[in-house]
Amino acid sequence: MVFALVGLVVLALLGAVHRYVWRRFVGDTTAPGSRLRRAGTVAAFVLPLLSVGAMTSGRVGAPFWLQQVLAWPGFLWLACLLYLTLALLVGEVVRPVLLRVLARRDAARTGAGSGTPSGTPTETSGTPTEVPDGTRPRTEELVTSGSAGVSAPSEAVARTASDASGPEAEPETEPAATTPAPALAPLPSRRLFVSRVVGGAAAAAGLATVGYGTYGVLRGPSVKRITVPLAKLPRAAHGFRIAVVSDIHIGPILGRAHTRRIVDTINATSPDLVAVVGDLVDGSVADLGSAAEPLAALRARHGSYFVTGNHEYFSGAEQWIDHVRELGLVPLENARVEIEGFDLAGVNDIAGETEGQGPDFGRALGDRDRGRAAVLMAHQPVVIHDAVEHGVDLQLSGHTHGGQLWPGNYLAELANPTVAGLERYGDTQLFVSRGAGAWGPPVRVGAPSDITVVELASRQA
Repeated sequence: MVFALVGLVVLALLGAVHRYVWRRFVGDTTAPGSRLRRAGTVAAFVLPLLSVGAMTSGRVGAPFWLQQVLAWPGFLWLACLLYLTLALLVGEVVRPVLLRVLARRDAARTGAGSGTPSGTPTETSGTPTEVPDGTRPRTEELVTSGSAGVSAPSEAVARTASDASGPEAEPETEPAATTPAPALAPLPSRRLFVSRVVGGAAAAAGLATVGYGTYGVLRGPSVKRITVPLAKLPRAAHGFRIAVVSDIHIGPILGRAHTRRIVDTINATSPDLVAVVGDLVDGSVADLGSAAEPLAALRARHGSYFVTGNHEYFSGAEQWIDHVRELGLVPLENARVEIEGFDLAGVNDIAGETEGQGPDFGRALGDRDRGRAAVLMAHQPVVIHDAVEHGVDLQLSGHTHGGQLWPGNYLAELANPTVAGLERYGDTQLFVSRGAGAWGPPVRVGAPSDITVVELASRQA
């Protein structure tokens, strides 16, 4: 019942936002019945339907080719809708200012052109005086007044000639037919002009933002480097490098080429160990198994390790765990391994609790030697308090995407203790990666994708 109510609220909100965007971009800037008005109205109905299809096609088991067809336009429109709406809201502040400036300019021009105080109507030869909105004459009114100005003097001249002539005067001739003045093209009203200027600027700003954010995702993640000192790390392990990658999100949009870019970037850093911290995929092994195959080319002296994220449990976690094992990665399912100088542990994501496969910190960390440093792989930062309780020195997480789409980072802060970067909680340090891919729209704004090389430092070095 609660989910149904939330769904209705979300749908109502989306409907209201689409109505607002249509009104500002289409209703306020195009003529009723015009081709642009019809095209904009059709788009206002089709685009949200594509978005709904993109979000639901995978969950309902639609063919993968259909998921791919819907994903690009459907998810991209969601990003466009966000930034077009934000740009229009900024335009709401600019709109009244422009209207006031133009009104003052028109009033000043009217006064200067008439030679009389502003607002005093005057006659000009053949050219209508520019007046404020609401008083501008219609085109047909201009045509009628122009015709009258020509015919009236001609009739007066004819009457005078008739009166002056006597009985012997020449026969009266018909006055020459007058040619009506050409119809003046109606000028756009001041309000229409401002609507088009603000709408055009908002469209340019919103679409440029989405375009740049899409380019950043398709280009691939950049490499960041941080140094993390650990009090218990022995001198022999000083300088140990862990390549941390999370939220790759192989799916209908980001496929095999995306995986290959990430693998090449990681291998170029020559890490000692690779930590894949969940949300590897958005789909089944049957659909995406081949797209994940480049992971077999990962190279690290101490191997590559994997823990599940919440999206694995939407995509068949058991099948994916088996598949990554076949590709040469070591899944840590509430388990721990000893590395030179420290313990590396991994726990399942909390989304696995619905399948009885949730995180088990006691199993992963309960019987270890607490005199050794411990590094924990856990997809979601929210388990940091369990990590502190079990004496973990460093937790590696992802999940947040750094917010992915500004201002989403503010929402992410409400649900996560750390959105991105390194922070300390008691004796435990938490590092959160922004991720190497993107979920939903293949767009990042204010939260660029990254792969982070974490270099462990010994205080004894």
